[in-house]
Amino acid sequence: MELVPNDTLKTATPQEGRELAIKMARLVIKATQPDAEVRERLRPIYAESPDSLIAIGQVVATEFATIAAANDYWR
Repeated sequence: MELVPNDTLKTATPQEGRELAIKMARLVIKATQPDAEVRERLRPIYAESPDSLIAIGQVVATEFATIAAANDYWR
């Protein structure tokens, strides 16, 4: 599960940090439900659920906050 070269949270820009946060959130989902067939079966259910979509947004936001802190908020 390689996130970035050298397994670092350091990114050059906030946009790269955002992209890394999305990737990390996807990896969390994959680690939580490793069966690809089950994930595919569930996707239509959560794709139509506002609560599920908000929840994944919160996961991405948490990952992004972690990355931002690791990058000293790109100062």
